Amino acid sequence: MTERIALFPLGTVLFPGLVLPLHLFEDRYRRLVADLLERPEPRGFGVVGIQLGHEVGEGAAHRLADVGCVAELREVSPHPDGRYDIVAVGARRFRVKELVRSRPYLQGEVEFLPEEAGADPGPVAARVRRLFRLYRHRLGAAGAGPPEAPEPPRDPIELSYAIAAALVLDGHEKQRLLECEDAALRLAAERDLLSRENRILDILPMIPAGQFLDGAFTPN
Repeated sequence: MTERIALFPLGTVLFPGLVLPLHLFEDRYRRLVADLLERPEPRGFGVVGIQLGHEVGEGAAHRLADVGCVAELREVSPHPDGRYDIVAVGARRFRVKELVRSRPYLQGEVEFLPEEAGADPGPVAARVRRLFRLYRHRLGAAGAGPPEAPEPPRDPIELSYAIAAALVLDGHEKQRLLECEDAALRLAAERDLLSRENRILDILPMIPAGQFLDGAFTPN
């Protein structure tokens, strides 16, 4: 069964549980927020990663990822000129079945994806926690991580998304993690990625800061 939702193409990947601040100035996205505010809570729109193209401009052409994540509105701050600052939080994943262009902003017929732990995620989750502690320590030593960070969640599904959001990776690798069928498969992929990144950090004195490290607004 599918459901129609508004879609927001974005150059970053949103994961369930991740906080997403946005500054919205394009007319189509002002209209999107206004339409959402007319609906009862929870108010959400779908964030889909841009695999080719750019995200800003009325004539922007995209090739979009098949799997995205619903962003639920938590805070909306309007400006006198019609712009919005919003804060949303990642919720359910979905797969885009069909694009719909009947509104000023893009919409999609989507099916929501199940969230399953998978087969025996405990051992790989424990390994990922250990690797992530080492990763965070090495990031901090390189001056590219926050001074303090909370311990990752115990629940394997929540853990898999927290690690996916925290890793400094390119968009294609982030998208691959979002698309994993269950938490056990996602954690196994993160184990391999963390092992790779820890080897790199052991060699390199500095790496570029990730897309979420500064907490800045993403202009769209």
